[in-house]
Amino acid sequence: MIFYQTKLNGAWLIEIEPLGDRRGFFARTMCREEFAKRGLVDEYVQQNTSFSSQRGTLRGLHYQIRPYAEAKLVRCIRGAIMDVIVDLREASSTYLRHQLFELTDANRHQLYVPPGFAHAFQTLSDDTEVSYLVSARYHPQAERGLRYSDERLGIEWPLPVTVLSEKDSAWPLIGERTEPLY
Repeated sequence: MIFYQTKLNGAWLIEIEPLGDRRGFFARTMCREEFAKRGLVDEYVQQNTSFSSQRGTLRGLHYQIRPYAEAKLVRCIRGAIMDVIVDLREASSTYLRHQLFELTDANRHQLYVPPGFAHAFQTLSDDTEVSYLVSARYHPQAERGLRYSDERLGIEWPLPVTVLSEKDSAWPLIGERTEPLY
C-alpha cells in the first residue's frame, strides 16, 4: 500500500499495490502494522456497505461524537463516488476545512478518515457500492451530522443532488449549533 498525506491533518489517501498474474491480481487493503507505524487507528470492529442505485445520491455528512468517535477506511467497490471529509477537531490547524476525493472501482483508492471528521459521499454513477471499515460500533445517541449544503463549509458537489435522506437534509447548520461539533 502507498500512503499519501492529504491536505487535512491525519487523513490519508491509500493506493493499493496489486500483484497480478494471468488469474488477475491480489492486493492488501489493510495492514495493521502499516497503519500503526503511521499512528493511524489499526483496529476495526465493523464493516459496512452501502448501495445506491441512482447517480447523484448523497449520503452524509456523518460522524459520531466522543467517546464513540470512529475512524473509517472507505473504498468504492462498484461504480464511482466523490468522497468528502471535514475536519471537526477544534485544535486542528485544518479545523472546518474539507477535501474531496474521487474513489472508483477502477482506481481502487481508499480513504482513511480519522476520528473527529465528518464524512459523506456523492455517487457519480448508477449502481454504486461502497464498503468501509469502522473502528467504533454505531451508537445512535452519539450520531451527529452536518448539512451537506452549509455555506460555511463551501463544499462544491460535482452533481446536483438527486437522492438525499430526510435526516441528511435536516442536520443543523454549523451556525445553528448550541453544542461543540465534536
